[in-house]
Amino acid sequence: MKSPRTYSLAAGLFYLLTFVSIPTLALYRSVRDPKFVASAGPDTPVIVGALLEMIVALAGIGTAVALYPIVRRQGLAAQYRWTFFFAQSFIPAINGVLLGSLLYQARLVPRWLPVLGFVGAALLVASWFAILVGSLEAISPVAAVTALPIAVWEFSLGIYLTFWGFRAAPIIAGL
Repeated sequence: MKSPRTYSLAAGLFYLLTFVSIPTLALYRSVRDPKFVASAGPDTPVIVGALLEMIVALAGIGTAVALYPIVRRQGLAAQYRWTFFFAQSFIPAINGVLLGSLLYQARLVPRWLPVLGFVGAALLVASWFAILVGSLEAISPVAAVTALPIAVWEFSLGIYLTFWGFRAAPIIAGL
C-alpha cells in the first residue's frame, strides 16, 4: 500500500499539469477569425491547442484517480451527510414555497396553511445557509426549532387534506 504522500504528490503534479492549457487562448486566435475555415491558414496552433486540451482532460482524470484512495472513506460519510442535509432541509423548503404558493393562490385550503409553509420554508432555508457556512450545527436545538414550522405545515396539510379535502374552487370544479 502506498503512503498518503505518494497520492498527494501524484495529485499535485496532475493539478499542476492542468495549467498547460493556458496558452490555448493565444493558440486558438486563428480559429476566432471568421475566415479561418475558408482560408488556407496554418493549423499547427490549433492542433497544439487541441493536444494541450487532451493533456488537461487526462490530467483531470489522473487527479481523480490519485485522490480517490485517500478521499473515498471521507467521501462516503460526506455524501451521506449532504444527502441527508439536502433531502431533509432544502427540499421541504422548496416544497413549502412552490406548493404553498399554488394552494394560497387557488384558495384550495385555508390561507393559514400555506402561510405556515412560507414561514417554515424561510426558517428552514435560513437554517440551511447557517449550517452551510458553519455558524449552526446540523443537529442542534436551534436547527430542530427552525425545522418545526415546516414539519407542522406538512403534518397539518396532510391532516386537512385527509379529513376535509380541497375547498370548492373554480379551478377544480370540472374534475
